[in-house]
Amino acid sequence: MPVKNVSHIAIGVRDMTRSLPFWTGVVGMHVTLDAIEEFPIAGRTVRRRGVYLREREGPDEAFIVLDQQLDDQPKGSPKALFEVGVHHVGLWVDDLEPIAERARAAGTPFMIEPSAGADTAAYGEPSGGLVRTMWLRDPDGNAIQFDQRVT
Repeated sequence: MPVKNVSHIAIGVRDMTRSLPFWTGVVGMHVTLDAIEEFPIAGRTVRRRGVYLREREGPDEAFIVLDQQLDDQPKGSPKALFEVGVHHVGLWVDDLEPIAERARAAGTPFMIEPSAGADTAAYGEPSGGLVRTMWLRDPDGNAIQFDQRVT
């Protein structure tokens, strides 16, 4: 059976209290679950605070899980762009401008300000459409790309 969609993206965060305002206030997603979860991994139980964020409801809609470890200090750092591994997350949006305005008001660092647009061929699609893009850094420095179809 072929893959239908991305299920979810899990993003490790150092401080949930600092991260949630970015994802809810700037990005505009809503919380559907905020829970302490336990997972048996490699002979021990790992505890985390998992906050599940969605833009839309539905059984096959993708979602984001923010993951704050509770038993260990958070370690690691975001990947640099174009390193091996997941180095950024791209999200389709209806309109970049409200997100950009909220990001500026919150003091969120821009990697790339909203663009005039690029041809859809740059997205592996047939040429002739237009996609605007912008890139932000979340509070932990993860690169988040926002794409808006214009035509």
